[in-house]
Amino acid sequence: MTSFALSFVPEIRFGAGRLADIVPQVEARAGRGATVLLVADPALKALGITGLAVDLLAKAGCEAHVYDGFMGEPTAKDIDAATELARKHGAKAVIGLGGGSALDTAKLVACCAVSGLAASAYALCATPLPKNRLPIIAVPTTAGTGSEVTRVSVYAGADKVKVWAWGEELKPDVAILDPELTVGVPPSVTAGTGLDALVHAVEAATNKQANAGNDLYCLKAISLIAANLERAVTHPNDIAARGAMLLASCYGGIGIDNCGTAMAHNISHAVANLAPIPHGRATGLAMLATIGWVAEGNRAGFGRVAEAMGASDAVSAYERLVRASGIAVAPGLTGVTPEALAKHMAAPANAPMRKSTLRYPKDDDLLLLAERFLTLA
Repeated sequence: MTSFALSFVPEIRFGAGRLADIVPQVEARAGRGATVLLVADPALKALGITGLAVDLLAKAGCEAHVYDGFMGEPTAKDIDAATELARKHGAKAVIGLGGGSALDTAKLVACCAVSGLAASAYALCATPLPKNRLPIIAVPTTAGTGSEVTRVSVYAGADKVKVWAWGEELKPDVAILDPELTVGVPPSVTAGTGLDALVHAVEAATNKQANAGNDLYCLKAISLIAANLERAVTHPNDIAARGAMLLASCYGGIGIDNCGTAMAHNISHAVANLAPIPHGRATGLAMLATIGWVAEGNRAGFGRVAEAMGASDAVSAYERLVRASGIAVAPGLTGVTPEALAKHMAAPANAPMRKSTLRYPKDDDLLLLAERFLTLA
């Protein structure tokens, strides 16, 4: 067995009703009655989840200031606005409540609030992250990004191009996984985020950095998603299925934190610079377009993926699950050409994902894969 090293995993607290754990976690990490910034997905207000979190904190004497001003995936402007709110009120901890957008925003706010720098300073690791950042408590309400256990924050710069900050300082102190918070997620979002989590696990288990230690998380995530995604989509109140998906997303996050991603994420990041499309859906479709091509260069790795899915062939098993999820398969990106997409796939910012792919795609291959993605039906 080849040698490997795994990064530390934050404290994980799982179970129905675990949202209440935000109170003792704030008290343990920031003190009793601490002022906190709550970065919440705007959709959670109507569901009553944001108010529930604020009430829990208020009853414990903690003053919570809410930032929920972002729409869609976060931007540097969103992070700066949330940071300003944290500084204004002297927040001693940051809670991220929502999907990847809320969590990624919260993670970088915890750094910017103490450094005094704007989010743009940390794009593509241009500036070292502060060692004394605020405590971070991550509470995912979708089962997709795994951001609650990763050391990366993805956001768009002023030019609307996706960038990321990366470093141990961005990894949350604790991840609170409460499946009850995911019940209100619409079927299309459940499908998209679930496929995103699956792609995380598949790519981390099959790219150049894959190792046996990390596969413990990745293969378990794959098996959980294969067994529970359809149920979570069609029976949204099934807490067992929701819980399995939330755990799988977390395990997939651990997977990419250690081994990174590959071509499907290369495409999803590239296409985000050209047209508005939810990240989870873009990633799931990108894997559908590339899995056959990538698997030809790593039959052993995808054989393990197939086994985890309870199937004999990973390519066909993945396609069956995508179509069974009910997600819209045709990208429908009017005006986006294969040439334009391939150009962004080849951009320096997306080079790490390209290089991580075991079957390395040459420029002609990028164009081929871009065409496959845009013509999915």
